[in-house]
Amino acid sequence: MNGDLHTHSTFSDGSTPIEQLPRLAARAGLGWLAVSDHDTLRSAEYAYAHPEQAGVRLIPAVELSARDTVRGRRAHILCYWPDTACPPLRGYCDHMAAERVEAGRRNAADLAREEPRFDPAWAEPLWQASDIPFKAHLMAAMCEAGLADSIYGARYQELFGKNGPIHNSCRYESVEGVLALIRAAGGVAVLAHPSVYNGMELAAELAAAGKIDGVEIDHPRNTPEDRAQLHRLAEKYGLLVTGGTDFHGRYAGTLRPMGSGTTSEDTIRRIEALARSRKEQK
Repeated sequence: MNGDLHTHSTFSDGSTPIEQLPRLAARAGLGWLAVSDHDTLRSAEYAYAHPEQAGVRLIPAVELSARDTVRGRRAHILCYWPDTACPPLRGYCDHMAAERVEAGRRNAADLAREEPRFDPAWAEPLWQASDIPFKAHLMAAMCEAGLADSIYGARYQELFGKNGPIHNSCRYESVEGVLALIRAAGGVAVLAHPSVYNGMELAAELAAAGKIDGVEIDHPRNTPEDRAQLHRLAEKYGLLVTGGTDFHGRYAGTLRPMGSGTTSEDTIRRIEALARSRKEQK
């Protein structure tokens, strides 16, 4: 059975508690699920503690944020089956949590300045599970207050978009640094959704240098042209090919039902075996 290897829960910026996600995966006919919350090991720890729920195998995962220093762009790297006790990896997740809290609180204050009818306290119940005020939580509270009609629609772009007044960002480790963390943790590194951050050049460079294990191709925001190029890269360099929905529940810009992007069971077992062999070699 196939699996969805890219989903998010309330441990980061998803709207669905992690214990509900396996039931959604089961209803979608999936046999595997990776809850890959942003820069936190809580979802990976949950998967290790609950290896199977609702007949679905849970894959420990985390989606790590990085910076492509050559082009000055963001990049996301999915890490599967990491050692959650790895000090460098835990240290980076702790660093990112502090960065996100600081940026989130500044975003909340700036949002209240731009929209005086908004009280940042309204968003607090929404981000208690993650301990981090993500933009999705702020916009969800705006929707509840009738000050926006969607999470990532026109109002979001007006406030947080390229030409908007609110820009508070985090300091990310370089792509090379994040890949080193994944290696230290014995995990498997997959470059996430290269189309999202104009990452096709980065994908080609990392693949040619043998620095990634795979690329996420079956993702709703990858363009058809990029998917075709990624398949060629994967074939040329022997990369794992993964897929996932990037599920965020109702905190999503477009409809992304669980299972609309998938990874084959054969590939999942290859990822698991690779991670196991790396831990045995440590």
